[in-house]
Amino acid sequence: MKILIATHNKHKLTEMARILSPMGYEVVTDTDIGIELTDVEETGTTFMENARIKAESGCKESGLICIADDSGLCVDALGGEPGVYSARYSGVHGDDEGNIVKLLQNLEGVPDEKRTAYFACAICVSFPDGKEITAEGKCHGKIGYEKRGENGFGYDPVFMVGDKSLAEMSAKEKDAISHRGNALEALKEKLKEQI
Repeated sequence: MKILIATHNKHKLTEMARILSPMGYEVVTDTDIGIELTDVEETGTTFMENARIKAESGCKESGLICIADDSGLCVDALGGEPGVYSARYSGVHGDDEGNIVKLLQNLEGVPDEKRTAYFACAICVSFPDGKEITAEGKCHGKIGYEKRGENGFGYDPVFMVGDKSLAEMSAKEKDAISHRGNALEALKEKLKEQI
């Protein structure tokens, strides 16, 4: 069973394929099937709204079951920022370094116990017959004071779970606790029922 992943983010693609493939699905990208998905504007005010926009568009354009996610970082001391603007927090979409610099500047002087945060992930699967399945996942932690680790992407180097940043974890360790891993785990049973 083919599932199209609607993303141009190589890191997300790798992570989602790594988790979905063992479930028996053939995970494909728009390039694999010879089309180029429209880069839809994420106009939603929630992670789920944005995931749905991307999944519905990908399904319509490809005729395949399409899965999309929207995810981001929510920092308690910043009133939930950067939230749905996580990828473009610094003003440039996908500028991981700039986003981290801005985040750490905004948290300057904030004590350790108030640096709590969580990653949120909303996933939507859109079917050609109009059905949809959704799932959500979270990963709780704290924002560190400097980047640590070489793995992961986005805010992973400053997101601490216990005494390790997500960027210091192996892919297996991260998948076991990550917001995307948790959301995909929740999605697994719903997909089995549907397909």
